[in-house]
Amino acid sequence: MAVVIPFESPGEPSIDRLIDLIAADMERVNGAILARTGSEVTMIPEVANHLINSGGKRLRPILTLALAQLTNYSGDGHIRLAAAVEFMHTATLLHDDVVDESELRRGRLAARMLWGNEASVLVGDFLLGQAFKMMVEVGNLKALEILSAAAAVIAEGEVMQLAAAKNTATTEDEYIAVIRAKTAELFAAACEVGPVLSARPRAEQAACRSFGMNLGITFQLVDDVLDYGGAAQKLGKNVGDDFREGKITLPVVLAFRRGSDAEREFWRRALERGDADDADLERAIGLMTKHRALEDTIGRAHHYGAIARDALALFPDSAMKAALAETVDFCIARTH
Repeated sequence: MAVVIPFESPGEPSIDRLIDLIAADMERVNGAILARTGSEVTMIPEVANHLINSGGKRLRPILTLALAQLTNYSGDGHIRLAAAVEFMHTATLLHDDVVDESELRRGRLAARMLWGNEASVLVGDFLLGQAFKMMVEVGNLKALEILSAAAAVIAEGEVMQLAAAKNTATTEDEYIAVIRAKTAELFAAACEVGPVLSARPRAEQAACRSFGMNLGITFQLVDDVLDYGGAAQKLGKNVGDDFREGKITLPVVLAFRRGSDAEREFWRRALERGDADDADLERAIGLMTKHRALEDTIGRAHHYGAIARDALALFPDSAMKAALAETVDFCIARTH
């Protein structure tokens, strides 16, 4: 059984305040998402809606709406861009599950298990196409540049992760570079387009991007810990999936670096050669506990979370600023 990692935080941080502040806009985004998944090709809405309606928090589009509000945007372009961000994210999940051969996504069978790998990839491509159509409709060239560049960086991150898979020689710097591209780039872009639409000064645009980038890194580092220290019913995936797939995540990097020669050989056998069973998962968790790899990964998450909070210091105090700061704490303290 996986160990449950205690997350230290005052009270219980929540994103409820943030959700309340953007609720009206989010309702419009949900309407746009529903409208844009329509197609005469029956399988497209079936596959897309299977994942879109599966209970995700839609944190990325929420951030697009929130940062637009923080920077006093008064138009409606942020609605389409938020929907585009969600479509980009959903497309990457469909593609990821094929690459990773995942069976579960958000506690349900992955789309690939129901419709096959080919359908998952192609519907992901359809969603990317719809995302770019919405970006163009907004008519802001800078926002289009930010999100299209993010799409390219995310793809690069996926390839970087593929190259690093099963490679126990991966360094912490190399791993952070992977998650910066694969996960944090979309957070950063989602947060940057709001102040761009608002035509805010470059310093504010950069601050919003920094907030998103560092929040994204924080989010992924906590995800890495949850794979070894969470509970399956809360994770929406099987505990230890990263281990079984041979993924090199920060807890592995730290445990490998700090281990003995015999322990390093265990990691090579289990991850590089794929010779691992459930008992090996227990040993992996034991080694991570021994070398404080899970705790120190959470420590890194706190570090990047602090950078994200500091990025907000440029803005005057407001309910939105406070809610965004609490969102950082929520991402660190979350259990699913």
